[in-house]
Amino acid sequence: MTAQRAIRCSVLRGGTSKGLFFRAGDLPADRAVRDSVLLAAMGSPDPREIDGMGGAHPLTSKVALVSRSARADADVDYLFLQVWPDRAEVSDSQNCGNLLAGVGPFAIEEGMVDAADGSTPVRIFMVNTGSLAVATVETPGGTVRYDGGARIDGVPGTHAPIPVEFVDVAGSTCGALLPTGHASDEIAGFTVTCIDNGMPVVCMKASDLGLSGYEEPAAIEADAEVRASVEAVRLAAGPLMGLGDVAAKTVPKVTLLAPAQHGGVVATRTFIPHRVHEAIGVFGAVSVATACLVPGSVAAAVSATSVREGAASLDIEHPTGFFTVEMDVETDGASVRVRRAALLRTARLLMRGEVYVPGATWVDR
Repeated sequence: MTAQRAIRCSVLRGGTSKGLFFRAGDLPADRAVRDSVLLAAMGSPDPREIDGMGGAHPLTSKVALVSRSARADADVDYLFLQVWPDRAEVSDSQNCGNLLAGVGPFAIEEGMVDAADGSTPVRIFMVNTGSLAVATVETPGGTVRYDGGARIDGVPGTHAPIPVEFVDVAGSTCGALLPTGHASDEIAGFTVTCIDNGMPVVCMKASDLGLSGYEEPAAIEADAEVRASVEAVRLAAGPLMGLGDVAAKTVPKVTLLAPAQHGGVVATRTFIPHRVHEAIGVFGAVSVATACLVPGSVAAAVSATSVREGAASLDIEHPTGFFTVEMDVETDGASVRVRRAALLRTARLLMRGEVYVPGATWVDR
């Protein structure tokens, strides 16, 4: 009989996602073994993830690996891993700005960062994209505070605010803010904008697909013709964005845009990449907000904003509310330089203890 293996971990909600948080050193160093352990911990592959801790949805089948950083400009390193419920795959091809909100609290709770009395800035090196973020965590009396008055759409109730500022994420995956070199391109028969300000995103007009852009995610997912068109665009955009063959990758995301309905700048429906997000990802929202400020882009044509230079607060509407992104950009003709991108998230520690995996899963190599 092979005993189960216990691995210490915490479960945190970060933004509108939820995942398992590990100290990186508590998992196998060999990537293949590590991935097998994480699949077992989540109960994947199984659409219900009934034999593990996964939540049967990509937004709740996520993992954060956190460690003290050796970098002079960071306190901790954060590697995001997407564990897919329906297939035996663990992907590191994208970042996750929602789980990012839980990294600061986790690092403080685990003693990786010393808490100040009042608030504690945590400098986070995002391993997936090689970029930096600073999350400010409320720590009255040197203890992480989770209750508070901040509300974000997609999460019930209110919690302590966690402002997150991004440092130089433009082009962090594709090498350039506009990976194709153009504000708009014709790809697979559609006019689109390819952009990367923390997340590679392809922006399309929902109306070009025969949609209003206000449909519920399930209704869009049920439209086979729309799904096929979106995937054709995504597959063709991948090489043009410097991502190569993206058939088995989680990026780029494709975001369908429509005029805002509720006072924001634009309405969104986002493929992640084959399911439609009930909200919108953090970095996806940042990339869409940035696209709204790029002259000649699809997003600029659809959006309600007239801002093209300087600081702006942009409300990006999504199926369950809106996401506010603070932007500061500088334009020079058709070129755009992002000076600042920031947003507000919340997080909450849900559980701390050990997750068990079959002993045979962890085979040292």
